[in-house]
Formats: sequence, structure tokens, C-alpha cells
Amino acid sequence: MAEIDWNAVCDTLESCGSAVLADVLTAEGCAELIGMYGDGARFRKRVVMAQHGFGRGEYKYFSYPLPPLVAKLRETLYPPLAKIANRWNAALKNGIHFPSTHAKYLKRCHAAGQIRPTPLLLRYGEGDYNCLHQDLYGEHVFPLQVAILLSRPAEDFTGGEFVLTEQRPRMQSRAEVVPLKQCDAVIFAVNERPVRGTKGYYRVKMRHGVSRLRSGSRFTVGIIFHDAQ
Repeated sequence: MAEIDWNAVCDTLESCGSAVLADVLTAEGCAELIGMYGDGARFRKRVVMAQHGFGRGEYKYFSYPLPPLVAKLRETLYPPLAKIANRWNAALKNGIHFPSTHAKYLKRCHAAGQIRPTPLLLRYGEGDYNCLHQDLYGEHVFPLQVAILLSRPAEDFTGGEFVLTEQRPRMQSRAEVVPLKQCDAVIFAVNERPVRGTKGYYRVKMRHGVSRLRSGSRFTVGIIFHDAQ
């Protein structure tokens, strides 16, 4: 993390709506997380997407205490992302300020009744996909989140591209496919992001999803920084 140019990450997020961090995990770390999927004791909830109209595939929310690797990712990624989030808040003039550490932010969430952990593991098989959506779980929403690809494209699976859409005011929506390799993380907006226009900043709504898998199996870990009600 110390080698990441967070100013460049911020510039990419503001121009494109997402930014990729290469090799956030090792292959061993990816395998460790994939191996957790069958351990029901680590999770508080399993969601089968087709039962809710979310797509096809399934995911599981981790329970507290989080696995050390997941907790470390949450704690380490939060401070630089909080600086970017506060820059966005200033641009949008919404009066929200995020504290410097994730522990302090969680206290804010928990005081409002958002006490259920939101980091999750997602599993897709052939023909599975994730509909475009936003991960909003209560009043307190941290505006950035991270997804890390645990599987190997073209070896473990084909298809299954990470997709973002941007809904611009009075304009047609824009879609973008974000190419990832195993161990890469993509940072993206949970709900909306500021975009500079001729008259200052305006809000752009973002949604994300995963295209249909053509073959194989795809695992992802999602790092969401606000907890759920």
C-alpha cells in the first residue's frame, strides 16, 4: 500500500469512475480467501441471487470477527480512501466528513444501528452474472468500495467482466468494462461521484455488476466500509 500513488488514484477515479490497484493480494492470499467459502462458521448470511432477482450466482457476508486478511484490507484501504471521499464531499458540499481511521468510522455506523459486517465473498459459475446495483445498507454510506478478483481470467473462468455504468444528468448512460487479473483490486463509487462541469461539480450516479460467465468459476472478495442495519 505504501507504494501506491494515491493522488494518481484520485485523478483516475474522478476522470473514469474507477481505479485499478495491481497485485493487492498474493496468489496464496487469493487461495486462502477462496478456501473460506465452504466454512459456514465464517459467515452471517448467504444470498442466492436468483431468489431475489439480483442475477445468478451467490455470495456470503462475513461475520465478526472478520478473517485477519479481510480486516487488514478494510483497515489499510480506508485511510487513503477517506481522504478522497472527503475531497468528494467538499466538491459536492454535502457537509459530511469521514474520520481518519476505519475504527472511528465504524463507531459512527454502529451508533446508528448499522452493526452487521458487509465484507463478502462472491462466487459465480457458468452462466452466472450480477445485475447492475448499488451496495447501500443504511443511513451511513462510505462513498467508495473495493472488489478484488481472486480467480484467474482465461484459466479459471471466461467472461465475467466487471462492469460499471454512469448515469449522467440529461445524457445517456455510459458503460465501462474494467479489465482485472488475479489479485487486482478495483476501487469504484458506491452510489455517486462528483464530476466537474462548466458550472462547477455535479453528481453522477454509478452502478456496478458482473457480466455473464461463459465458463468456469469466478470468486471475488468485496470490501465495503460501512456496516449494515
